[in-house]
Formats: sequence, C-alpha cells, structure tokens
Amino acid sequence: MSDSKQLQATERSKVKRLPKRGSYERGLIYEILDEALVAHVGFVVDNQPFVIPMAYGREGDRLYIHGSSVSRLLQTLEKGLEVCFTATLLDGLVIARSLFHHSMNYRSVVLFGKATLVKSEAEKMTALQVLTEQIIPGRWQQARLPNSHELKATSVLSLPIEEGSAKVRSGSPNDSTDDYSLPIWAGELPLRITSGIPIRDPQLSAEINPPENLFNYCRGR
Repeated sequence: MSDSKQLQATERSKVKRLPKRGSYERGLIYEILDEALVAHVGFVVDNQPFVIPMAYGREGDRLYIHGSSVSRLLQTLEKGLEVCFTATLLDGLVIARSLFHHSMNYRSVVLFGKATLVKSEAEKMTALQVLTEQIIPGRWQQARLPNSHELKATSVLSLPIEEGSAKVRSGSPNDSTDDYSLPIWAGELPLRITSGIPIRDPQLSAEINPPENLFNYCRGR
C-alpha cells in the first residue's frame, strides 16, 4: 500500500476543465472505485484506439482486471502498453432553467499506467476473489471456486493506482443570473442503482433459496 495520500498529478492526469471539481486524494478515488461496477479501459494498437468495458476489483493501491487468456485486450495489455482506465458513478440529472446549463451530477476516476500480467497462481486466485467481492460481496464463499482449467483459461492483469484523478459534480444547476426569475422548474433528479427480486435459474432445485446478500444488495450510498 502506498504511503502517499495523493496520486501523481502529471500533465496528462491534471483536471484542466473546471479544476475545482478535481481531486487527487486516494481516499475519494478509492471510494469511487469501490462503489462502481464497470470501468472502461482504453489503449492503442497500431494507431487504432480501443475502449473496452470491463469488470474490475481493487485491493489496496492496485486494480485487477480479467478476461479470456486469448482476448485481444488481455494479450495486448500484458505486453506493457499504456492504458487509460475510467470509472463513473452517475448520481443525478441537473435540470436547469436553460438548456445550456443542464448537466449531470457524477463522481468519476481516470487512471493512467501500465498493466502487468499476474503470473502467480496464488495471486491470480486472490485477484479473482477481489473481483468477485467487488461485484457481489460474500459470493466467493458461496460458489464453487475456479479449477485449474478455468485458471489457465483466464488472464488477470494488475494495474497500480499511481497516476490519475477524481472529478466530482454535485448540487443544483448553475443558471445564468437573468434566468433565475424565469417561471421554469429547476433542480436535481437523483439516480441510483437499485436491485430487483432475484430470478431463479429454471434448472435450480426448488429447495434452494437465494442468499441474503442478494436480497440486501446495494451499491455505495
């Protein structure tokens, strides 16, 4: 675990647009990463950019991403290409009096670095546990663990959390002064991820009930 409470703020990772919304604090960045479910990983191969949505998990000051050992993404990144990793939480729609000032409330993280291949079987198992618990806390203890064939078919990459930033927008719309007197509703429409009732697999025995962590599932706030 890094002793630094802040990430490196380099020329490419500094928040330039509305910098007052930016932060390099590890605490905030980890909070956002731990609540989000999906990240987008960007990289370039032969001058062709790719952005792939992926699940991930965080342990300390590193992220784990995984996929098929024959996927282009995993085979490309294990060679040490630079990546851009982004995760976003959408907290609400900001409804202004003018269309120009409509916005969104959000919390986002952008990270830069090189991902390396996890070669140790023990670390790979740890990484897969981290990934599983990121998505469904408690599931690692409930399901069958990966066997040797599945481990061989899966590649895991490790990305250190060293360079990047968070950016947050919250609160009411920022309308133009002249527009505040207009008879137009303005404010915020909060958005949240909520879970529904678990749907039984048709091949599941009728005697097996859903675990409590699915009925109580929630993300963050």
